Amino acid sequence: MNRPSLKTLLGNAASLGALAWLYGGDLLDALRARSAEVSAFLEPPLVVWPAGVLAATVGVLGVVLWGLVRGRGEDFKGYRLLPILLLCSLFVDLIRVENEVPRRSEDLAALVLRDVEAKAEALSDGSTVPSDPAVLQSLLAGLDPPPYLVRGQRAAAWSLQVRPGCEGPVREAPGLAVGTLIYCVAPDRKTAWVSLVALPAGERFGLPAVLSVDGQPHVAVVQPTPPEEEEGVPLELPLASSPEEPAVAPQATDAGALAPAPTP
Repeated sequence: MNRPSLKTLLGNAASLGALAWLYGGDLLDALRARSAEVSAFLEPPLVVWPAGVLAATVGVLGVVLWGLVRGRGEDFKGYRLLPILLLCSLFVDLIRVENEVPRRSEDLAALVLRDVEAKAEALSDGSTVPSDPAVLQSLLAGLDPPPYLVRGQRAAAWSLQVRPGCEGPVREAPGLAVGTLIYCVAPDRKTAWVSLVALPAGERFGLPAVLSVDGQPHVAVVQPTPPEEEEGVPLELPLASSPEEPAVAPQATDAGALAPAPTP
């Protein structure tokens, strides 16, 4: 009974493992994003594409197993199908993402915090940060919806919660919805900390929590912006002598001009 070479068997095994890992993981993510409480995706991942690749993988695997059972040798072209399927799938993926800009939810959330920080500092009076909830609602103007999914649907809009008398940023926010901005104002109103309810950085699924990096909350710090100092009037240097000032005669270089020459 003929058998394919060890190299061919290892190539098929590696291709099968790569297909199962890549597209099996994508399919699980796509299904889980539609039911998870919070998902770090801008939109639900595709289901049809990874499911189709996995279905083709099962069909090709059947061809390979048939060749092994029948004792087909190295010349059996069915042993080439798994590597070909892997390369073709990766090529299609490359074309699909060629014009897409990679955007992670945590990166977009950090940009929102930076934008809110700049807007809040622009509202300061130069000595204290803004703390009126009615005024602070303007911080939400122009913001795109939160870059997270809630049970498969994009979070609708941002909301703002203002907390006075804070000693620092919040670390936990139980009961708050995804997309909540927590604006904590210090007692002296010299500083405010802005936190965001989403998912910790690096996590794709979970329950609503304060955005954090390596266990530390990712916070925007708002401080009063001092008013711009008025530009001083530049000093004007006199370019010519005043007409009231006596003219200074140039120093003569001829000795005869200073005193009459002695009579010989």
